[in-house]
Amino acid sequence: MSGRKPRGECPGASPCGHSPTVREETAMHDHRRLGRELGLFDTAPLIGAGLPYWLPDGAAVRHALEEYLHAAERRAGYRHVYSPVLGKRELYELSGHWSHYSDDMFPPMELGGEQVVLRPSLCPHHAVIYRSRAHSYRELPLRMAELGGMYRSEPSGVLGGLTRVRAIHLNDAHVFCTLDQVADEVRAALEMIRRAYEALGLTPARYRLSLPGTGGKYVADPEKWQRSTALLAEALDRSGLAYEAAEGEAAFYGPKIDVQVADSAGRESTLSTVQVDLHQPERFDLRYTGADGARHRPVMVHRSIVGSVERAVAHLVERHGGAFPVWLAPTQVAVLPVSDAQVPQAAALARRCDERGLRADVVGPERGSLGARVREARLVPYQAVIGAREAADGHVALRLRDGRRPAPLPADDALARVSALVAAHSPRLWDDDAL
Repeated sequence: MSGRKPRGECPGASPCGHSPTVREETAMHDHRRLGRELGLFDTAPLIGAGLPYWLPDGAAVRHALEEYLHAAERRAGYRHVYSPVLGKRELYELSGHWSHYSDDMFPPMELGGEQVVLRPSLCPHHAVIYRSRAHSYRELPLRMAELGGMYRSEPSGVLGGLTRVRAIHLNDAHVFCTLDQVADEVRAALEMIRRAYEALGLTPARYRLSLPGTGGKYVADPEKWQRSTALLAEALDRSGLAYEAAEGEAAFYGPKIDVQVADSAGRESTLSTVQVDLHQPERFDLRYTGADGARHRPVMVHRSIVGSVERAVAHLVERHGGAFPVWLAPTQVAVLPVSDAQVPQAAALARRCDERGLRADVVGPERGSLGARVREARLVPYQAVIGAREAADGHVALRLRDGRRPAPLPADDALARVSALVAAHSPRLWDDDAL
């Protein structure tokens, strides 16, 4: 937990007690302000605009999110890979990024007589990995995932916080499958997104079917666009999700489903996407051997559960005002000894939290009165107050972030209940039946 105090008595409250206006609430939940105030991230002119660095508490949030995504993908049958953040210019010429997307890419660098660029996306690398060996229809769908870095040459005027950055870490995945498998893979991806949003305490504003618009931004192949769009619409319909079509929002190579989220001012942004790509499999001449012994072209489904880690954390900060779900909170248990006499027991409890994989911080008397420390730790899901009685009998009196106070429990029982909720990625603070 950061030692810096957030302003106000609780997320969304005004220090002077009046109900905040929409503008005031938006300002209070602005992730740029809260991110710095809570010690999550910052920027420095010497590092550069659009290149934020993560502080320990922010790194803890990011790491917890990445662990969740990795485990969810493994359970869903994805295999993880690593690929370099650089690629030869000809890789992006082959993928189509150079002709359709070069304005958003950093300039090439001369290296050993070759031109290399910072990648703007991961899909060309994954296409190369797929074609590095032969594949049979029995292997499909082949699901490949990576949380990888990529770079966008964003203009200085649009950079801000974590939402518009030049260095992006994308929760990306590509499914190589047959045409008949596309709808099921898209539906499975939408279900993964639904479960992630539930764990993160997020609610989609709407689902958008993003289609091409006019102009030369898009690959010119009407038949592929029509087929890809029909596959995504089928998956949305079979999932029972209402959606709106929007022209001009597609990727240059294919249509996509965008999961839109809204901030406290009602402004929308895209967090998660699912895309159908018939273009790059052809450009990279991707193949698999079918049951008939002939070579066939796979479909490439692009899928991101939470989009970029940067934008996801920015939205989570604004959505929760820094009061993250338990499993995501940078500090999950703040241990508060009432006096110096209970500091040894508090340190022992913090060690037991650590043994259970819980992130704990001892907030001792040197940081002020008990009341002041309770206020300082108000965004932490659990405050474990240890007075003389608790220290003597090995109990702990938990104060929940929402104001509830369960009856004192043996320390191991209290930590077991917290650990169970964390392991389940539950949005709840406590098992209500146990109160």
